[in-house]
Amino acid sequence: MTNDDIRFAGMASASRRWVLTALFAIAAVPQFVHAQKTDLVIGQSAPLSGPYAAGMSSVIAGEKLAFDEVNKRGGINGRKLTLITLDDAFDPKRTLENAKNLAEQENAVALFGFVGTAQTATVLPYINERKIPLISVYSGSPALRIKANPYFFTTQASYADELVKITRNLVAIQNSRIAIVYQDNDFGKLLLPLAEKIIVAEGGTLAISRPLAANGADAAAVAQSLVESKPQSVILLVAGPTVVNYIKANRATLGVPLYTLSLSINAPTIKALGDDARGVAVARATPFPWNGVTALPKNFELLMKAAKREIDYDHYVGYINALVLIEALRKAGKNITPETVKQGMEKLSDLDLGGQRFKFSPQNHHGSNFVEITVIGPNGKFIR
Repeated sequence: MTNDDIRFAGMASASRRWVLTALFAIAAVPQFVHAQKTDLVIGQSAPLSGPYAAGMSSVIAGEKLAFDEVNKRGGINGRKLTLITLDDAFDPKRTLENAKNLAEQENAVALFGFVGTAQTATVLPYINERKIPLISVYSGSPALRIKANPYFFTTQASYADELVKITRNLVAIQNSRIAIVYQDNDFGKLLLPLAEKIIVAEGGTLAISRPLAANGADAAAVAQSLVESKPQSVILLVAGPTVVNYIKANRATLGVPLYTLSLSINAPTIKALGDDARGVAVARATPFPWNGVTALPKNFELLMKAAKREIDYDHYVGYINALVLIEALRKAGKNITPETVKQGMEKLSDLDLGGQRFKFSPQNHHGSNFVEITVIGPNGKFIR
């Protein structure tokens, strides 16, 4: 595939403006493409290196499915969309540096698809000062939504929404004596009190809460420490490769149902788990991609087949988020600027993509609270 537009950190001077479609694009062979001055530049900062990189590769490829489809049809008002993705290695400081580079050097009309809670929080004051929208981030942290930011928009439900759905499901199936295993870092510690509060509010019983080392080295010991409290289920508040360690330990030691958040399970995780993935329940903030009935999953399936890729949630979430941004660009008018893109997002008062709906307004920048529970079945296939 030609005309790919993902750029990595370490690129040459801004005047060269080469865009590299590298490891994370759909093309097998990377190529360099010159970004034209007439292009609409979309700026993204993401972990293209480090432990979280593998989980983002398919998400970015899914984003590109949407952008490439629009470009083949003439772009937006005849202008091609160019996605420039810079590596931040999951370092908030680098995320902010990348945001400034993308806004001030690359003249991005929008920032898009940033990854991580701390990373996003670091950027929020800047986008307000710069007056450039940040649309869709890969973090459902409620902390990012407490204070309204006129230039920040989310496209997925929050972790609070996911935890409510999980707890209601466990109470409904009478597995309401719940243990929590949380990552012993800022991510897990921030979610722990929220999860504990939701369990009580939804009629569950908190059996026990236990921290898990950030690298998962103590997974077996943590699982064993839950046995005495006799939980009927476990909620796992963990992200990254550590998820694999604990799920394996839970299966070997406890054997009770395990539920986790959408960000915790991706294709590389399922592959690493093998048969141990079977039975894990996942709260999903994206509709089932194997639907095959409504327009959204049907078109996604066609694009994935053309790209010779297997359908999964990772590609699908990136694809959907990019579609929302594209609709905002269409609503932004002929003279597209960061400010008109912001206004375009606020005009999406009833956006129906043919399988998922979004409602934005000047007063509501968080357009979806959709959550459903899925379960990993045989051969790593999701079932509802």
